Amino acid sequence: MRFAQIIEFSTTRFDEFERLLDDWLAQTEGSRTATRALETRDRDRADTYLQIIEFPSYEAAMANSALPATSEIADRMAKMCDGPLTFRNLDILREEAM
Repeated sequence: MRFAQIIEFSTTRFDEFERLLDDWLAQTEGSRTATRALETRDRDRADTYLQIIEFPSYEAAMANSALPATSEIADRMAKMCDGPLTFRNLDILREEAM
């Protein structure tokens, strides 16, 4: 079953956050299991963002989380945030192209 994770965070250091994400993409080229990612900004809450990341399965997501580069980026990102990150773990039950 496909799996998605939503990570919600607040930061006033978004440009630094983006550079860190680019570093992670380079470091995990060929080893990450994420298949798609969206990065969004909340229009109603200043400096609030959501990343929506898709994986082929929950197990693939856990393998991605276990990568050393993922642990490192998570620690560094948390330090850039203005509060705790919120994670939502979702099984994808249905998808429609509209």
